[in-house]
Amino acid sequence: MMFVAQLGIGQYVLPPLLRPNFNFLRKIGFYGTDGEIIDQAHRQNPLLLATVYSASNMWTANAATVSPSADAIDRKLHLSTANLTSKLHRSIEAASTHRLLQCLFADPTHFTVHEPLPGTAAMSDEGAANHTRITDYHGNPGFELFVYGSQCLNRQRIMPTKYPSRQTLESARAIARRHQLKPDESLFFQQNPEAIDAGVFHNDVISVGNEDVLLCHEKAFLEQPQKLAELQALFQHRYDRPMHIIEFKEQEIKLPTAVSTYLFNSQLLTRPDGKMTLLSPKEVETNQESFACTQRLLESANPVDQVVFMDLRESMKNGGGPACLRLRVVMNESEQNAIHPGCRLTPHLYQQLKEWIQTHYRESLSADDLRDPYLIEETRNTLQKLCGILDLPQEVLMIQD
Repeated sequence: MMFVAQLGIGQYVLPPLLRPNFNFLRKIGFYGTDGEIIDQAHRQNPLLLATVYSASNMWTANAATVSPSADAIDRKLHLSTANLTSKLHRSIEAASTHRLLQCLFADPTHFTVHEPLPGTAAMSDEGAANHTRITDYHGNPGFELFVYGSQCLNRQRIMPTKYPSRQTLESARAIARRHQLKPDESLFFQQNPEAIDAGVFHNDVISVGNEDVLLCHEKAFLEQPQKLAELQALFQHRYDRPMHIIEFKEQEIKLPTAVSTYLFNSQLLTRPDGKMTLLSPKEVETNQESFACTQRLLESANPVDQVVFMDLRESMKNGGGPACLRLRVVMNESEQNAIHPGCRLTPHLYQQLKEWIQTHYRESLSADDLRDPYLIEETRNTLQKLCGILDLPQEVLMIQD
């Protein structure tokens, strides 16, 4: 985050949620003191206990879908908290994440924070990991591209066969309506079922877009040649110049390689000088196919003139790369002034957070440690101190819905 901030791109901290989720355990029949509940859950099913300790909210790309005020008819910035219903350990994030976003984006004259969609299969929503915004400049109106894996209310649908999709067309259209987007400025592309079955559970594992640049594998979307031609025509008509659509063929990088190295899960960032930086995981640099793709990108005519490789092994080992670790929120100056200021990353806050981590985080944590009642108190005390650092009301992080 500090590296990206030093590029001239504002960064805000989305703090971790309180764990374990006792409210969920009580809902499913556990009772007693906190220590008794933890002991019961561990004895009955250790994996269930691990689930309610999940820290997967660190992948903030799944926290919400965001539409800037420049795109919305009511000229407000809209956020829809993701319901994350496809995975139990992630579904428990939604209520707390929603309360947190309401606190950070509290000014109703600038922001509308929508509740998660109904928690059904037809409305499965995993947030900005399946959403890309295309424009000539961030501050101008643009097109919003929603990528879905399935249609629940269409019997003729084409579906993956190995893995389930996690985003539906029904949820994407619902979010577009909520955010008051114009119908002719909302695009809905279906993810290629072959990509989903190769492990592309979110679109940001197979394509990445920023302003007038879209990078994608040739197997990213269903009916890809027609869809990319449609996007190019819309951009040309709106901005009177071509868009930079850079498609990498299977012969350049095989689909499994794209998934394992997370080439397309890079962050694509516009610097203040108008040029772009591709922030990629170290795995891209050490793989011949992925690295060659970054070099072709640098050699072709487009705004990307810098590729940076960063070691994010802890995130990568758990299935998340650079793009998973950010939620892009395009704001004008008045909106930036209206957001909660305590979470804006500054050199001072950076040092405070480092000291907080070094002081309070355990050096190691095993699965068996999750039954330790002292870990519960450690976590609560640590989050209370974080509330002070970020100037957040304690109930924002300490209450579980």
